[in-house]
Amino acid sequence: MSINRTAPRVDVPRGLAGVVVTDTEIGDVRGLEGFYHYRQYSAVELARTRGFEDVWHLLVHGALPDAERRAAFTAEAARLRRLPEEVRAALPAIAAASGLSGPLAGLRSALSLLGAAQGFRPVYDIDADRRRADTVAVCAAVPTLLTALYRIGQGLDAVEPREDLSYAANYLYMLTGEEPDPRRARAVEQYLISTIDHGFNASTFTARVIASTGADVAACLVGAVGALSGPLHGGAPSRALDTLDAIGTPDRIDSWIRERVLAGDRIMGFGHAIYRTEDPRSRMLREIAEGFGGSRVAFAVEVERQVEAILAELKPGRELHTNVEFYAGVVMELCGLPREMFTPTFAAARVVGWSANILEQAEDPKIIRPVARYVGPEPPVAVPAQR
Repeated sequence: MSINRTAPRVDVPRGLAGVVVTDTEIGDVRGLEGFYHYRQYSAVELARTRGFEDVWHLLVHGALPDAERRAAFTAEAARLRRLPEEVRAALPAIAAASGLSGPLAGLRSALSLLGAAQGFRPVYDIDADRRRADTVAVCAAVPTLLTALYRIGQGLDAVEPREDLSYAANYLYMLTGEEPDPRRARAVEQYLISTIDHGFNASTFTARVIASTGADVAACLVGAVGALSGPLHGGAPSRALDTLDAIGTPDRIDSWIRERVLAGDRIMGFGHAIYRTEDPRSRMLREIAEGFGGSRVAFAVEVERQVEAILAELKPGRELHTNVEFYAGVVMELCGLPREMFTPTFAAARVVGWSANILEQAEDPKIIRPVARYVGPEPPVAVPAQR
C-alpha cells in the first residue's frame, strides 16, 4: 500500500512516551498519584475485596457480576479449562522444543495450536459475543497450558484442572499437584488481580495492533506473549529475587547497592516508567508478604528501605521506589512458585487484560498503521549491474 506523502506527519517522543493513541473504557494509570483502576474501580481495592473471576467478568463484560452471574461465569470458565486432545498431545513436543526458554516460550506455540483446534476466526469476521467467547476460552486454558508445559519440562505428568477450585487455587493445584493452602491461594489471587491490566504497556499495545488487523484472538495473544517475554517488560520478578540473593545479608546492602548505582547499573525491582510515587501494587504486595512474615520478608523490607535512601542520595530529584516486581517475587516465592514460573504467572493474569483490549480494539475498524521517517541514503540510486 502506498503512503500518501501529502498527509501531515506528527513527530512523537521515542517509545511513544506520553502519546495518546486511542480512547479506552478499560482502565488507566495515574502515575503522579500512584493510582490505577479497572473501569471505574480502584484495582487495588478490587484485589483486596474481590475474587479473580469477578474482576475477569468486569474486564470482559463491563460490570461486576451479581451472585447469579458470578456463579454462571465461574462455571463457564471452569468448564473451559480442559484442553482439546490435539493440544494435549502436542504439549510434550512443545515443552521439549522450548527447552531452557521455558513455559512462556512454549505458550506461544500452544496458543497458536489452541486457536486452530478451537476454530477461532478473525475478529473482523465474527460478532461481539463470539469474540468474547473466544477470549474466555483462551483465558481459561492459559493456566492449564502453562502449568502443563512447566511440569512436562520437569519430567512430571501434567495435572488435570479441577472445576471446583477458583482460578488461582486451580493454578496452584495444577502447578504443584497438591491441594493449595487457602491463604497462599488467596495471596496468589490478589497478585493476579493486581496485574490483570496496567494501561497501554508494550504487550497490551501489541495485542491491540494485531487486533486492529482483524486477526483472531489467539494470534493477538501470541503477539502479546512475545512482547511480555522481553526482560524489560515481564522478566523482573525473578531478577529482583536474584538481587536479594546477591546481597545476601543486611550488612552488605549499602556497599552492594552503592557499587551498582555508581556503576550505572539498574537495580531490578526499583523505578517505574509511569509512577513517580510508590507503586500501589508494591504497597499491597508488601502488606501481603508482611502478613506471612519471616526472615526473607524482613530482609526484603530492609533492602527496600536502604535502596530507596541510597537512590534518593545518589539520584536526587528522582522518585525511585519499589515497583510491582520487587514484592511480587517475594510473595510468589512464599507461595511456593518456582522462579521460572514468575513471568508465566504474570501472563496468566495479564491474558485477561489483553483480552479486554482485544475486544475493545475489535470494535474500531481502523487499522493501526503509523509511519517511520526514512533516514538512509537518498533514493533513487541506480541499481548496479550484476557482476
